[in-house]
Amino acid sequence: MVVLASQSPRRKEILRMAGIPFVVRVPGVEEVRRSGESPHAYVERLAREKALAVEASPDEFVVAADTTVVVDNDVLEKPESEAAAAGMLVRLSGRQHVVLTGVCIRRGDRLLTGVESTLVTFRQLTEADIQAYAASGEPFDKAGGYAIQGLASKYITRVDGCFFNVVGLPIARVYEMLLASGYSLALG
Repeated sequence: MVVLASQSPRRKEILRMAGIPFVVRVPGVEEVRRSGESPHAYVERLAREKALAVEASPDEFVVAADTTVVVDNDVLEKPESEAAAAGMLVRLSGRQHVVLTGVCIRRGDRLLTGVESTLVTFRQLTEADIQAYAASGEPFDKAGGYAIQGLASKYITRVDGCFFNVVGLPIARVYEMLLASGYSLALG
């Protein structure tokens, strides 16, 4: 059985769409970047901590992930206000940024980790675009302050890499890692 160590509705939906049966166990991990920690190391560490934070039997496969947006080597977390969301959109407007997702698969004592990277390009946004999207409420529980699968989809001109990574779970990579850990759909 797959255990999703996340309460993210997007991660749940991606696993459902891929036909991978799972149960949810929410980890109690504080998502705080350490001083000097690279964005790559940050998402990989959080995924590992989340995988270790949930209870699982030795034959269960724990899937944990953490996604962040990086622009100019700055990590854009989830915005806490409309003004913060607007500020993030200003930084993303008319340029490319990187979406990183750290993934950890745990089975018993064995951990398999990796980081998926996707380049995303935004079109130039108008002030009206920025204000309307920031006011929509959609940015608030999203790294980087936008949802590629939602209202922000009309602003994205190019995706180089895994689309599902930008949504929050690089499902092809996760499935490869599950298989490498001994998973098969027959196991359920």
